[in-house]
Order: sequence, then C-alpha cells, then structure tokens
Amino acid sequence: MRAGVLLAVGIPALIASLAVATAIGPADLSPGDVAEVVRARLGFGDTGLSRIAQGIVWDLRLPRTLLAAVCGAGLAVCGAVLQSVLRNPLADPFLLGISAGASTGAVAVVVLGLGVGTLGLTAGAFLGAAVAFGVVVALAAVAGGGPGRVVLAGVAATQLFSAVTSYVVITSADAEQTRGVLFWLLGSLSRARWGDVGVAAAVCAVAIAVCLARANDLDAFAFGADAAASLGVAVRPLRATLLGVTALLTATLVAVAGAIGFVGLVLPHAARLLVGPGHRAALPVTALLGALLLVWVDTLARTAAAPLEVPAGVVTALVGVPAFAVLLARRRAAV
Repeated sequence: MRAGVLLAVGIPALIASLAVATAIGPADLSPGDVAEVVRARLGFGDTGLSRIAQGIVWDLRLPRTLLAAVCGAGLAVCGAVLQSVLRNPLADPFLLGISAGASTGAVAVVVLGLGVGTLGLTAGAFLGAAVAFGVVVALAAVAGGGPGRVVLAGVAATQLFSAVTSYVVITSADAEQTRGVLFWLLGSLSRARWGDVGVAAAVCAVAIAVCLARANDLDAFAFGADAAASLGVAVRPLRATLLGVTALLTATLVAVAGAIGFVGLVLPHAARLLVGPGHRAALPVTALLGALLLVWVDTLARTAAAPLEVPAGVVTALVGVPAFAVLLARRRAAV
C-alpha cells in the first residue's frame, strides 16, 4: 500500500519535474510552453511559440531530460538487483567495475573507429562490461569468494579498465576527442538525441520488466543461494540471467550518458527504507527515485555554473556521498 501511494504521488511529480526541468535555462520558457510544444508535436493542436523556442524544447532539452529520467531509473534498478543477487549492500555497476568496463568498450569504439552510432557504442560498451564482470568474478573466486571479496575485486577491475581507457585515449585520440571523451567519462547528457532516448528506454523497459517478473526469486536471495535453491529457485540460471540483464542495461546507459556513479548505490537503500525489502514494491519505487534524482541532477549540472556545464557524474558524487553517509548512519542506528 505504501508503494502504491508513493507511485501515485511520484509519477505525477516526475511528469511535472520533466516539464519544469525542460523549461529551466537561459531561454524564456515555462512548463506550459513545454506542454504546448509536446502537444503540437504529437498532433494535438498548434503552438504560437517561435521555431527557435520549439527547437530548444523538442530537439535539445526534452530529449535530455527524458534520457536523464531513463538513465536514473535504469541505474537505480541495476544497483538494487546487483545488491540482492550478490547479497552485498555496496554492489552497484560503478563499484563493481561494470561501468568502467563499459566505458572502455565505448571509448574503443569512438577513438579507434571500431563501430558507428548508438548501436555500435552499445555493442562495444556491452562487450567491455561483460569482460569487466568476468574479471571481477575471476578475481573474487581467486580471493576465496564472498560479498566483501566481490567489492574488492570490483575496485581492482575499475582501476584496471580506467587505466586501459586512459591509455587508449592518450595514445590514439586527438586533442578534441580527448576533451570530449574525458568529459563524457564523467557522465554527461549534453549530447542526448531522440535516438538515444529510444534505445535506452527500450532496453530499460525490457530489463525492468525481466527483473520485476523475478521479484519473488530476488526476495529468496536474501536468505542465501542455498536457501533460495531449497525454495525452488534455479539459482545459477537466474543469477546469470539477472547479471546479464544488468550488464546490458548498464552498457546501454554508459553508451548514451557516460559513467554516472552512486545512483545505483544510494537509491535502492532509500527505496527499501520507504517500502521495505520486498522487490515487487522496492523495484518500481527505486526506478522512480532514480528518475527523479537524475532529472534534477542534470538540471543542476547544466545551470549551476552556466554558461559552463558540470558533468552529471560529478554532481551525483557530490550528492551521493553525503546521502550514503546518512543512510549508513540510519542503518547503524536501526541495528
């Protein structure tokens, strides 16, 4: 019931946030203007706004705010699933090296010319994410396994793939590519286009649907792999499926927005504090919180130091670290 109330309040709040965030900027626009442009573009009437204003809304700001919402929802859900499957509250795509591996694959595509377009970037990012996660699993197995070992292996993999990315950029990219790639690696939505929104939204919707369909099985993982197996869960196939889904979603989001950290780490804990640990309620609330957070983080990133733009990943780190400290303090107090 609590999750239903939160979703009933949060979904209209997200729609309003999209309209307000799209209107914010140097151009003199209002949320009503944004709604008017969207209505006209969908074929429901005309708009009295100039073509320049319409272009600002439809071609520049709206794709960016929508992509921010999709990325926030997807990264938050990835963090929630990884924390459950690995039984580690610190698991998220950023800390486990998946984002770093995806970044390496995407940068290789851009700098070395191994592919073109969003699909080429996504394929390169997915390959890099898969390799990175394989490295993490291998390192954790060598170290004896366990949740803590997985996080340590993820930190090591992050450093490894960050070094590989830096090497590729330094040795193969020109000055303009280097500036663009380094800015993108910090997490940036400045190049958002409708094609990026479509690809990211489709992958995110499928991934979240798959995770929701296995919500009860994810609940069983809270008792450990052996207990889940005794409850009738096919542990290995399910784990492989969910890890593959999160890797694909992470790769897609890194390909269109760069490496944005802390969303997948903090938001699942916040959702569990609000609605409890059950994934059927926690996953939708986690996605909603992630979408709301990244919409406003990106708005702050592009306006706080205008005309300069701060990478979204920088803002999420500045917001995420204090928020995570508060969450840790609350969990300790609860214990």
